[in-house]
Amino acid sequence: MTKPMGSKCNLDCTYCFYLEKEHLYAGESSFRMSPEVLEAYIRDYIAAQPGPLVSFAWQGGEPTLAGVEFFRRAVALQQRYANGKTIENALQTNGTLLDDAWGDFLAANKFLVGLSIDGPATLHDAYRVDKGRRHTFAAVMAGLALLKKHGVEFNTLTTVHRKNSTQPLEVYRFLRSVGSGYLQFIPIVERNATAQAAEANGLWLAPPPDHEDAAALDSQVTDWSVRPADFGRFLTTIFDEWIQRDVGKVFVQQFDAALANWIGQPAGVCVFSEHCGRALAIEHNGDVFSCDHYVYPRYQLGNLLNTSLAGMVDSPQQQAFGTAKSATLPRYCRECPVRFACHGECPKHRFLSTPHGEPGLNYLCAGYKRFFTHIDSPMRTMGALLSMGRAPAEIMSLPRSQWLPATVRG
Repeated sequence: MTKPMGSKCNLDCTYCFYLEKEHLYAGESSFRMSPEVLEAYIRDYIAAQPGPLVSFAWQGGEPTLAGVEFFRRAVALQQRYANGKTIENALQTNGTLLDDAWGDFLAANKFLVGLSIDGPATLHDAYRVDKGRRHTFAAVMAGLALLKKHGVEFNTLTTVHRKNSTQPLEVYRFLRSVGSGYLQFIPIVERNATAQAAEANGLWLAPPPDHEDAAALDSQVTDWSVRPADFGRFLTTIFDEWIQRDVGKVFVQQFDAALANWIGQPAGVCVFSEHCGRALAIEHNGDVFSCDHYVYPRYQLGNLLNTSLAGMVDSPQQQAFGTAKSATLPRYCRECPVRFACHGECPKHRFLSTPHGEPGLNYLCAGYKRFFTHIDSPMRTMGALLSMGRAPAEIMSLPRSQWLPATVRG
């Protein structure tokens, strides 16, 4: 995940965990990625890819703050260093700065745009505000209209927080109505840092838990974070509507990943994979971190101006980071009947203790367990359809009595 503007953003969303990362670079006057860093990154990233397809993911902060010309330069560099490989680009944006120049560029260069939107106006505007604390829904919808006008392929990223998590169908039906065919639901889980930690590094959100540091587990969940039970209901309620009418027409990341795990294929998303560590974050100045959610000094792998990207990805530090996801699972998780589908989700969220007092339980465990138990029968049925060379969407024409019986019990 490449941060061409670092944590800089024109919005001030209440729940954003990345805005505070500006404090890690407090002495810098510019957060725009320099031409030197951009070229080094593109050259090394393409060279490090073993396959014929190279995918770039531009995020932030807000990457469109870098301007269209920055991305024209990026595309030109990609073409220079492609060496016969196919290049594709994805841009995650809040959409509020898009105009016709952006539309022309994104369409001409076949960028896939991820648009951040949290549902209809009342739910979106609950936390997604600008620097003046003004609502942003209208500006985001204008950006969406601009993407449609120029024929830019887009999907939607929706954070699931304390406000919208209790309105799952309102959120889902809204996203479907605006033409999103691929939906990502990202649970918001953040903790307030201890006063001592906040004073020491200027970061008001707690870092990912370290089981060797008991004090890290004492901080409190923010009041905008989604509740575990609400998140479980959010996913199951949407799934129940999706399985009746939208299979094969609307793609939901959690459902796709679940089906992959049910049939023994890679989940395709790090949080539901057995190991992680392949989704590094690259800051505007070339600093490379183990993960987008682990941009803290202790997780810095180096800087791409003096260390190769491949070397950082394959370093002992990063390899240990990736395997720790599985290695640190508490016994309660290792013996869970839905471990194959969850794999403990994101280690950042593992700050609870199990019923037996062992640390490392995911905060969202109860919600995920409800969701994965709930979808077992339809997932097994869609898996059986796939094994027969048939489309999973055929499940919509089958009466529930013909679904395979569930084997997972909560």
